[in-house]
Amino acid sequence: MLSRRNIRVKVMQALYALNRDEELTIAQALRAYEKSTENSFVLYLFNLYALLQICRFAKVDAQKRHAKYLPSEEDLKFTDKFYTNALIQSLVKHPVLQKKFKEMHFEARIDQDLIRKMYKDFSAEEPYRAYIQNENATDDDHVDILHELYRFIRRNEVFNEMVEDLYATWEDDKSLVVGAVKKSLKALPAEANFLDEYQVQSETYQFGIQLLNRTAQDDAKIQEIFEPTLKNWDVERLALIDTILIKMAIAEFLYFKSIPTKVTLNEYVEVSKQYSTAKSKDFINGILDKVMKQLQDDGLIKKEGRGLVD
Repeated sequence: MLSRRNIRVKVMQALYALNRDEELTIAQALRAYEKSTENSFVLYLFNLYALLQICRFAKVDAQKRHAKYLPSEEDLKFTDKFYTNALIQSLVKHPVLQKKFKEMHFEARIDQDLIRKMYKDFSAEEPYRAYIQNENATDDDHVDILHELYRFIRRNEVFNEMVEDLYATWEDDKSLVVGAVKKSLKALPAEANFLDEYQVQSETYQFGIQLLNRTAQDDAKIQEIFEPTLKNWDVERLALIDTILIKMAIAEFLYFKSIPTKVTLNEYVEVSKQYSTAKSKDFINGILDKVMKQLQDDGLIKKEGRGLVD
């Protein structure tokens, strides 16, 4: 689920904390990075849990409707297929997924009153009403209404506030978590090992560990490399995020032999667009281009692999 760009952002954030807090150690920054990567998967699981909890209220709704003293025709025709269909049940009865939910103690963290209200509000929406009235719903219909529900969930301001209160990385991880949940819904029924795809891969995780270590431990050396390119700029006046991104990129130039220099340069320019000032992308692009060429001229960039060797 986590790409190298996501990892770069998490390393940047750990290094930012390391630079802002003089008492913070590299070991503590590494633990913060580890926690951040874990939270991405936890957020994915939490979103799935919330969705299933909302679906579960269809069963409660059906019981209440059918128990009425004078049920309407709509009440009598109402079914709990929103929860009992085979696709949702493949998640409800998935032993590994349910074990994860229990390990995370989601039942104690989620606001059940909010979940109840979200079901009530969603059940009044036209897509849901049409789905309930469809007596011949197909698997595609079940998937479509789940996508409608998840769209409804992620647009709910109170839900977003709840998740952000629980997990500080929600804003940064939202796009990748949403993409992962949508992909999971589209692939239903769930396979036995479907969660494997969404857990951080060892190689990707280790890339972040090495990048953080190299950038932090060789900080002085890396700064000496790029300071001459600043000309009249005072390094102390640079935005801290810009300085960190430049240092991370130089660490990649020097120590990550399988990553093309142009890929590194482009990645940090893209990250700067989201996390730094409007002019930062041009500044960082210019500095890294100069540093890259100088390091190449000095024979300090050594790449390995097809298409990487100059």
